[in-house]
Amino acid sequence: MTVTDVVKHRHPEKRNRPDNPIQRKPSWIRVKAPTSKEYQNTRKLMRDLDLVTVCEEAACPNIGECWSKGHATVMILGAVCTRACAFCNVATGRPDQVDPHEPDKIAEMVERVGLRHIVITSVDRDDLADGGARHFADVIGAVRDRAPDTTIEILTPDFRGKRGALEVVVKARPDVFNHNLETVPRLYPSIRPGSRYFTSLKLLAEVKELDPSIFTKSGIMVGLGEGKEEVYQVMDDLRAADVDFMTIGQYLQPTAKHARVDRFVEPAEFQAYEGVARGKGFLLISASPLTRSSYHADSDFSRLRAAREAKLAGLPTMNLVDLIHQPGAAE
Repeated sequence: MTVTDVVKHRHPEKRNRPDNPIQRKPSWIRVKAPTSKEYQNTRKLMRDLDLVTVCEEAACPNIGECWSKGHATVMILGAVCTRACAFCNVATGRPDQVDPHEPDKIAEMVERVGLRHIVITSVDRDDLADGGARHFADVIGAVRDRAPDTTIEILTPDFRGKRGALEVVVKARPDVFNHNLETVPRLYPSIRPGSRYFTSLKLLAEVKELDPSIFTKSGIMVGLGEGKEEVYQVMDDLRAADVDFMTIGQYLQPTAKHARVDRFVEPAEFQAYEGVARGKGFLLISASPLTRSSYHADSDFSRLRAAREAKLAGLPTMNLVDLIHQPGAAE
């Protein structure tokens, strides 16, 4: 299938857009094609259970590393999104039928792999009365029943403000509630036109209001044309919403019809962002060219929990930072 065919079938709304040539990636962001036996085993399991993963649908550069370790982020509610963000490689169009057996399939996968931590995300389902909230809750419940010791992280859409939807998901009590802002507010009209920045911020704040024990998380991409001061403002907005964990990664252009990469941000700049974010009070910050929402999510959760315990114990700031960044802390 040619690139034109891919765009035609996966992104019909983008096929008439002018091309944005894909730039050569710098050395610090190139990854090897996945070939390991463990990767193949994970892939086979996903096919056997007829599960969709965002790792594949979003063309994640970390798929080889994560799948080689048996880690995968499952994507529920089908493989077709009702929105058409300029950065995203997930197919858009008429959404799939919701699979009523999906919660049991995911719970079986968790049990068979022996996952300590699972990340569950979804496409946007603006066609559903609750935006898919009940299905999220059903998946969480099925995993809890079959693998009670597994911690659960969800990465949700904004549910487009559908009344009662957020409450349904929070009541199911995931361990981590992630909802990405994706970019700075100035770029929303061109990058995330189907969403609203302050709607997303409000959702994150409401999670904490409904259940303060749930960790909240959000992330953005850089390299889309944002300025540093705009990134700092996003940090402040997330802290005002009491968000615990922020991720910052490099935007990578999926096809010539997607938003172009404005620039490849160098590793030193990511380190600087991480330092600023720590100073603003996040429990955890992950900022690097290859950082993605669910990258290293299992070990990050252990560090996130340890950081909260340390903060509640009143440890000095320097000790808290050291604890957060200690490899394998609290695992």
